Amino acid sequence: MRIDVLTLFPEMFESPLRYSILKRAQQAGIVNIVLTNIRDFTTDNYKKVDDKPYGGGQGMVMMPGPIFDCFEHVEKQSAEKGRVILLSPQGQKFNQAKAVELSEEKRLIFISGRYEGFDERIRTGLGAEQISVGDYVLSGGELAAMIVIDAIVRLLPGALGDDNSSKDESFSPSSDGGLEYPQYTRPEVFRGMKVPDILLSGDHGKIAEWRRQQGLERTKKWRPDLLEEA
Repeated sequence: MRIDVLTLFPEMFESPLRYSILKRAQQAGIVNIVLTNIRDFTTDNYKKVDDKPYGGGQGMVMMPGPIFDCFEHVEKQSAEKGRVILLSPQGQKFNQAKAVELSEEKRLIFISGRYEGFDERIRTGLGAEQISVGDYVLSGGELAAMIVIDAIVRLLPGALGDDNSSKDESFSPSSDGGLEYPQYTRPEVFRGMKVPDILLSGDHGKIAEWRRQQGLERTKKWRPDLLEEA
């Protein structure tokens, strides 16, 4: 998979992309993540990318010119057209199902905004879909893009080493879209807290049923909304 990110702050991505799963996936050739600075495609001496909104109002809006020029430059770098995504609070709320859907694409092109948002012609002219990572306000789309990219890359074959690793996690289809069961490791007893006997029994059928029941109870207690969605 190729992932392009159009941003005013490519430096923000450098640290997250250099560690853990994202680093290994890039080194293994599973994903190619390319950062491009929108400001490089401005035409004035001040590298201006935003302006006041028509009709008045607070803040500044990202201009279409630099983003269109940046996008057209990036798009030509691969024969694969790519699915275009704007990180925006107006978008569809991101979830695991969306991560799975996007992980099946060959190329994704993310556009990270700043200020009060995008000129609407960016969305309509580029045929972009919008994704939101939650009902809260961030300073820009960079952090949102990192979240989405991380969730997608770990689903790519080979990214986790063991492709079964992601199947029993919270929100995964195998967990019925709910939360994951509680996990334990050594020691068997820690500060008076003991590992449940069922996990020491060696009965894999009973363990699987216990885990499913525990995940369901956790979901009912902490995230009942997930059961309603399911």
